[in-house]
Amino acid sequence: MDREEELAQQIENEVLQNLDFSREIPDVEVYALIEEAMQKVCCQQHLPLRDKLSLRTEVFHSMRGMDVLTPLLEDDTITEIMVNGYDSIFIERDGQLVKAPLRFRSVEKYHTIVQQIVADSNRVVNESTPIVDARLSDGSRVNVVLSPISLGGTAMTIRKFPKEALTMEKLITLHSLPAEVAGLLELLVKSGYNILISGGTGSGKTTFLNALSEYIPSSQRIITIEDSAELQLHNISNLVRLEVRNANVEGKNAITIRDLIRSSLRMRPDRIIVGEVRGEEALDMLQALNTGHDGSISTGHANSARDMLSRLETMVLMGFSMPIPALRRQIASALELVIHLGRLRDHSRRVMEITEVLGVEQDEIVCQTWYEFVERREKENVREENLNREENLNREEGNRKRGEVMGHLVQKNSLKQVMKLKEAGYYEEFCSRIEEMKGEEYGL
Repeated sequence: MDREEELAQQIENEVLQNLDFSREIPDVEVYALIEEAMQKVCCQQHLPLRDKLSLRTEVFHSMRGMDVLTPLLEDDTITEIMVNGYDSIFIERDGQLVKAPLRFRSVEKYHTIVQQIVADSNRVVNESTPIVDARLSDGSRVNVVLSPISLGGTAMTIRKFPKEALTMEKLITLHSLPAEVAGLLELLVKSGYNILISGGTGSGKTTFLNALSEYIPSSQRIITIEDSAELQLHNISNLVRLEVRNANVEGKNAITIRDLIRSSLRMRPDRIIVGEVRGEEALDMLQALNTGHDGSISTGHANSARDMLSRLETMVLMGFSMPIPALRRQIASALELVIHLGRLRDHSRRVMEITEVLGVEQDEIVCQTWYEFVERREKENVREENLNREENLNREEGNRKRGEVMGHLVQKNSLKQVMKLKEAGYYEEFCSRIEEMKGEEYGL
């Protein structure tokens, strides 16, 4: 422990001796006690004003916040915090991983913060339950793996979410997808198409689901089901949020996603939103989609849209034995669209593919790619001949220097399943928007 850490520990001990734990103490009073303790502890030591302010903030964060994690959690430019041990903290900023010049004062202090975070989510982490998912009050997702399961010490990963949910308008601004394609998805969501959002870790599945939920009619009743509550649906007044419960110390009283999906069917939902399917609960989700809950949405990990369908099969077979042809008919009947997201080499998150599930032929699920992301270098710009060539090349060169991936979504086929659009009264508007998009280029 270095000199500053020793001073901080002495000041904190002095404050704790003077705190009145019988009542709620406001932050202003805590700051005043810290000031008094600093004068007493540091009376014979000269500290620059900057160091004093830093020391005061450090002690306050240790007592009232998340210790050294507090400034990281308050920094909106940081998207992920990875604690590999009490003295090893990494952060992700602008897609880049860097080591933070911070450390906890001791292993004990670090474990205290871990237990505090887990307890605030009504979860338990100990030797019998060494792995736990939790969340912070702002919705940030937390994963904890205790030592000795984590050989280098207790590991904690915090996935931060923006304080303001990213809307579809913001995703369009960030070039995740073009406005015209977002307009088509709006009509499909309103018409009640069942949609599965796939992608790798950090590709933005939950963010995209939140944005897509903007298009759900506000008059409908929505049930959300999650491992750890992350979804932020703001435009739905008739909303019920369900969250799983881990088993207690005796290994009993767990409430699983399967339990919640089955229960949700008795709650008169118009749509069911499952935050993410990871295992055998996939069958319950498929059955729910096949029982009249049109417009339901979920997410899952996969490398492509077609891979997502294969993974659904695997998830179901993890818990059930059923004929593959029957399972594939269930999947093809339940889903209509798979939207696949990707994280490109420039760290941008894009819609890479929109695939339509058409049905089953010869016991195989039949799909067609509706839209596909194509890099500029792979396909000549359809409007390039109408642009000044020199100006266009200069613009492209400037973007390449910044490392930005240039490309656009290309329509590969026409949407075949349009019955729901017709039944909802959006078919003519859909066709009109498609007609306006012909010959256009997107995502640049």
